[in-house]
Amino acid sequence: MALGFVPPPSADSASRLGRLLAPAEWAACGIPLLRNPRELVTGLHARHLPTPSTAVIAVLHPDERLAASASFLMRRAGAADGWELRNALLSQLRRVIPHDLRRRAPVRTAVLLYCREGESHWTEEDGAWMWALRDACTLHGLRCGAYITLTGTGWQILGEGRSGRRPCSASCPALRIGSGGGAPEAGRRAAAR
Repeated sequence: MALGFVPPPSADSASRLGRLLAPAEWAACGIPLLRNPRELVTGLHARHLPTPSTAVIAVLHPDERLAASASFLMRRAGAADGWELRNALLSQLRRVIPHDLRRRAPVRTAVLLYCREGESHWTEEDGAWMWALRDACTLHGLRCGAYITLTGTGWQILGEGRSGRRPCSASCPALRIGSGGGAPEAGRRAAAR
C-alpha cells in the first residue's frame, strides 16, 4: 500500500489566495450599482478596443460621466496575484488622474473592465482583480465600483448579474467601415476628459 504525500501550501500560494475576493465577499463590499452599465461598457469598449488580457480602468464622476480611463495588457505566467494586479491598477490611475486622499469621503468611483478568454462565470483570476480594484481604490482615494468581465459571450458585472451580449471580446470596432482603420494598439492609451 502506497501512502500519498501532499506538500503543505507554500507561504507564497497562501498569501496569494489571501489576495482574492470570493463573490460573497465582493457582494459584502457594498459596490454601488451603475445606472447605465450598457452605455459605460459600450463606451469603454469603443475607446480602448480591448482584446483578451486587456484591463480597462475607468474613473467616474458622481454623475457617472467618465473622468479618465486607461487600458493595458496584463499577461502573467502562472496564477493571478491580487498584489501584482493592484500595483498595475495604481500605476495606471496615477497616470490619468490625481488621487483624492485629502477628501473626507471618496467622491469619484473606479470601475474595472477586464477582457478575458473563457466562460463568464467567476474565476480565481476575477477574485484577484476584485481584490486589486478594492485595494487600489482605497490607496487612491476612490470609491470601489463595478468589476466587469468581457468574454466571448458578452459582458457581465460580477456580483450583480447584469449582463449583455454586445460588445464581447470578439467585437472589433476598428474593423468597421469609416473607422479610420485604427489598430487595436491605438486603444492602449490613457484617455481623460
